[in-house]
Amino acid sequence: MSSQDFDISTIAIHGGRSLDSHASSVLFPLYQTSTFVHDAVGVDKGFSYSRVSNPTVDALEKAIGALEGTPPAVCFRTGMAAVTTLFLSVLKAGDHAVLSDVVYGGTMRLFREVLDNLGISASFVDTADPANVEAAITPATRIVFLESPGNPTLKLTDIAAVAAITKRHSILLAVDNTFLTPVLQKPLELGADISLLSTTKYIDGHNATLGGSLATCDEVLLERFRLIRKTIGTTQAPFEAWLVLQGIKTLPARLKLHCQNAQIIAEWLEGHTAVSRVYFPGLDSCSQKALADRQQGAPGGMIAFELRAGYDATIRALNAVKLCLRAESLGGLE
Repeated sequence: MSSQDFDISTIAIHGGRSLDSHASSVLFPLYQTSTFVHDAVGVDKGFSYSRVSNPTVDALEKAIGALEGTPPAVCFRTGMAAVTTLFLSVLKAGDHAVLSDVVYGGTMRLFREVLDNLGISASFVDTADPANVEAAITPATRIVFLESPGNPTLKLTDIAAVAAITKRHSILLAVDNTFLTPVLQKPLELGADISLLSTTKYIDGHNATLGGSLATCDEVLLERFRLIRKTIGTTQAPFEAWLVLQGIKTLPARLKLHCQNAQIIAEWLEGHTAVSRVYFPGLDSCSQKALADRQQGAPGGMIAFELRAGYDATIRALNAVKLCLRAESLGGLE
């Protein structure tokens, strides 16, 4: 039966999964190996070297593809490895990209410190208004890259509206869906060509691994991603893949609680006299709530807010938190 016949919670546990062919283990085995023996010259069982492919990594790619509704995804050592591979796969010197102005800092740094020096240019625009995307497209534009919700202000972009623009111009549309995952938002169903995830975050869910993934229905793109990944050596490691395979199983259940708790905290913050503004798509006061209700399955688990206090008082507030951990990253149970 097709994955479309099942609820997302079932897909998270069973989607793309297969039993170990050796002992029918409930958990897919960890193939912690760098290389594989060939039966004869040019004859192997589909694997030769773990920088190219590995059975455990393949299992993770099938599981993520099932969530995304695509063929097996391509998995990477970090989220930024996925971002870098994406742009190196589709851009060359002289090409141009359009990106959201509210985007993960590492993505912005990649363009400013690396790709710009290779002759690849970028425009960072307010994609909350699709007209800005259209205005930024040039004859050299090859891809539009959105992050919705954006990191860290949770600014939303109407993915379907931008997809209509990119299709009209025959250019690619990629969406960084890390903050929502395919459980809460399906960029490909909204018209995007590529869905990117930092699996470090909600997909893993336990602060145990670094990783990233690219998913698409375009087999030519998938082969290109695999070629670039093999060439620059950004393949996900087997042990990390094995851990993420376990984390995915509880992803829908975890996200449900993340969203419920975020709604409670956002409403409390909005009513607090020390808070001047709360950024959260689940609040009625959010100017983009209608878009969130239409595009997302839930507001998500991330909140941003501003205090009325100055810098020093804000630092004191951050240093006084009890349950919140002052740490990079997001999406873990803690």
